[in-house]
Amino acid sequence: MDTSSAPAQPATSAPARSSRSWWWSGALVAGDALSFLAFAAAGRQQHSVSAGPGALGALGATALTALPFALGWFLVAPWLGAFRRSLFESPWRMLRRTELAWLCAWPVTVLLRALFVQDHISLGSRATFAVVILIANALFLGVWRTLFALLARFVARSAR
Repeated sequence: MDTSSAPAQPATSAPARSSRSWWWSGALVAGDALSFLAFAAAGRQQHSVSAGPGALGALGATALTALPFALGWFLVAPWLGAFRRSLFESPWRMLRRTELAWLCAWPVTVLLRALFVQDHISLGSRATFAVVILIANALFLGVWRTLFALLARFVARSAR
């Protein structure tokens, strides 16, 4: 039987697939972190919070503001499957899993923020801020991760 006329299948080694998977996973984690930085920057700007001296001071202050939200997310979300490779090319599944994971991570982030930041605001203001944290980060993460899944799907289909 002559197989010389059969079209050649592209050979992708397991390490190559694995390294691509790690790249996509790293991009997802970096985008999540940037999402929390964007939320913190928007909040600091909305409340006219002083950023400190220079651009590096502003970035550091924004990172400290974002830290409890990112930390809570990265502590909870992996346990709920928010970084599963199977979500990468499915925008709808990515969005659903992201929102579920954020809903579960949200109370942790609110608690961490209360531990990190000793501010003297009323209980009503804290409750309002907790709702803002819930909704704003659901939007930031949901939009970012859905766009990520759309891009991953496009790249995967283009490679076929």
